[in-house]
Amino acid sequence: MVKFSREYEASIIPEWKAAFVDYKCLKKLIKRIKVARRDAAPPLLLAATTSATVGSYGFSVLDPVRALTARFAGGGRAAAASPEQEFLERADEELDKVNKFYASQESELLSRGEALIEQLRILADIKRILADHAAARGRGGRAAALGRSASMPPPSMSPSLNGSSGRHLLSGLASPQSMSDGSVEMQQAAVAEGAAVAEEVMAALERNGVSFVGGGIAGKAKKAKDGNNKQIMGRGALLQLPATVRIDIPPTSPGRAALKVWEELVNVLRKDGADPAAAFVHRKKVQHAEKNIRDAFLALYQGLELLKKFSSLNVKAFTKILKKFVKVSEQQRATDLFSEKVKRSPFSSSDKVLQLADEVECIFLRHFAGNDRKVAMKYLKPQQPRNTHMITFLVGLFTGTFVSLFIIYSVLAHVAGIFSSTGSPAYMDIVYHVFSMFALISLHVFLYGCNLFMWKSTRINHNFIFDFSSNTALTHRDAFLMSASIMCTVVLSLVINLFLRNAGATYTDALPGALLLLSTGVLFCPFNIFYRSTRYCFMRVMRNIIFSPFYKVLMADFFMADQLTSQIPLLRHMEFAACYFMAGTFRNHAYETCTTSPQYTHLAYVISFLPYYWRAMQCLRRYLEEGHDINQLANAGKYVSAMVAAAVRFKYAATPTPFWMWMVVISSSGATIYQLYWDFVMDWGFLNPKSKNLWLRDQLILKNKSIYYVSMMLNLALRLAWAQSVMKLHLGQVESRLLDFTLASLEIIRRGHWNFYRLENEHLNNAGKFRAVKTVPLPFRELETD
Repeated sequence: MVKFSREYEASIIPEWKAAFVDYKCLKKLIKRIKVARRDAAPPLLLAATTSATVGSYGFSVLDPVRALTARFAGGGRAAAASPEQEFLERADEELDKVNKFYASQESELLSRGEALIEQLRILADIKRILADHAAARGRGGRAAALGRSASMPPPSMSPSLNGSSGRHLLSGLASPQSMSDGSVEMQQAAVAEGAAVAEEVMAALERNGVSFVGGGIAGKAKKAKDGNNKQIMGRGALLQLPATVRIDIPPTSPGRAALKVWEELVNVLRKDGADPAAAFVHRKKVQHAEKNIRDAFLALYQGLELLKKFSSLNVKAFTKILKKFVKVSEQQRATDLFSEKVKRSPFSSSDKVLQLADEVECIFLRHFAGNDRKVAMKYLKPQQPRNTHMITFLVGLFTGTFVSLFIIYSVLAHVAGIFSSTGSPAYMDIVYHVFSMFALISLHVFLYGCNLFMWKSTRINHNFIFDFSSNTALTHRDAFLMSASIMCTVVLSLVINLFLRNAGATYTDALPGALLLLSTGVLFCPFNIFYRSTRYCFMRVMRNIIFSPFYKVLMADFFMADQLTSQIPLLRHMEFAACYFMAGTFRNHAYETCTTSPQYTHLAYVISFLPYYWRAMQCLRRYLEEGHDINQLANAGKYVSAMVAAAVRFKYAATPTPFWMWMVVISSSGATIYQLYWDFVMDWGFLNPKSKNLWLRDQLILKNKSIYYVSMMLNLALRLAWAQSVMKLHLGQVESRLLDFTLASLEIIRRGHWNFYRLENEHLNNAGKFRAVKTVPLPFRELETD
């Protein structure tokens, strides 16, 4: 049977751990009570024990000394506070801590719920008016719009976000481009319709408590009909919200950013004197607003569920600890009084959270799930994937197969003399680049699996930090399976390639190309196999990185960009493979064209700089979005220094003179010191001289502190791997390739260490601010007015 203390520690919310009852501390106080009551035995019991001892074993000369010591000890304890009183005082402090935290979280969630309900009312009114407007335009003579309007549900029905009714409701709303065509009469009619609809929207918003300044509704409608701004209104949009309210959709993508720029330009050109902050209403904006409100309801429901779990676990903890207390202290009255106090406490007796959770379920079911409870629960309470032994079996199977095939390949390669000095250089250049690429990918995935295992073991909520869905996110077993299957496939291809080469088959070098095509096909496979959600998430993150800084930078984006800075050798291998197979040089084995041509060298420079450039652009984007945080500029400077050091090393490789050697030493040393400082201080939170843990941070997840110091030394040593570029070692082709692959693997291992401590520090920051649920920005915002 599992002890409650272990079950309690495994069930608490990691980010709210500091707000839970300190069950271990209370349990220690109970043990102290037990020891004190055992030492302070009653005199009669002590006399009986002494008589029994004398009768059985005779008189001891130390008995008078023991009696005198017990008497003085009893007097000292009487003067001091009793352990029972100390327990009750500490339990009262813990109860007060739990109540304060619960009250603050409850108040925050209730206010968030009220704001969301208000947002939903505004959204429903706008969609109803837009639907009526689309139907009116359809009756005006547009046959296509009339056909769509005929299939609309009644305006009183709230459409489903996942169904097609939401698209029908908004299909009649014209885009800004569609208003640029047509005659002047049509534009004037559109302006009149837009003014009428704007009047209805303002009236609906006023009913929801949104106030307007600068004239009444009739005055604003009259302004909209003014002939001086017909063209602008006609080309801008059919509907416009008043100046004191706007749909605030963050420009997280290039499309949203372009739309925002277009709106600002139109607002500048307006001549009606309206506030430039007024927002245009169109189909895409309403859809984004609806999606944001849906995500906000999901986050609110998740927060309510966590707060309910917080309440139930603390009630159970107090119940268990009070049972232990009354059993040890035999103070039934004090225990009953404290139990009654716990029952009357807000975290135990308040039902506001339960009522709001039920209301959120009903709202989500009605507005976002089409009254389909199964669909609603799929979003509100996603099912966790079942752990099966099949994945573990496949990991073992692929691992054993990989080891066997690798031994076979090593024996065959040695017999064929592939890696000897007389071996074929073409084979080494072709096979080395292609298969080293897959080996580095497999190693990185394997270390990511190790990170996932450690994050799970230490209860670091990586899914929340990366904003991954818990029912589709990878587990450590999945990562190990991917790594083992990749290496098994790669070594199998090596063995087949070697057999074909020894048999004298033609186009044997096409096998690595087939492996590349297979891997690309698996990555872009549209079917729900081979971890489709993970593959699509990877491609989405890579898109955000490549087009930096045009996409909003999330944790997963810059975390993945940091991984790419450790995979520059992999990118170089991809460059060679693309050059060799796409240029068709495998027909005549002219592999020198992909290593000696000036274009290839220049592209190698670009590829070596790209990860650092992407990461620097992400820092600049975050600097602009996060209130001009100077740390983001300093972080961008770190990647710029890495780019300079890489450029100097490339120059030294081309012209190995003493001057460029010293330039390599100076630039690389400066970049290394910069990177080490950022690793230890900013990313890991170490080197704190005031910390209670020497040169670490106050809060540590791993109990063994020596692991942190070993990791710091290992990170320092691996950061100095660039020193081998200055040594100019005279190695053969095979030894040189092996050294390059070893250094690339060591950099990936260093990155694996960095990953764990980086996320540990992020988790502790979230726990320090009690952030367990993401905050979704609300779309409808009332502007501040004078």
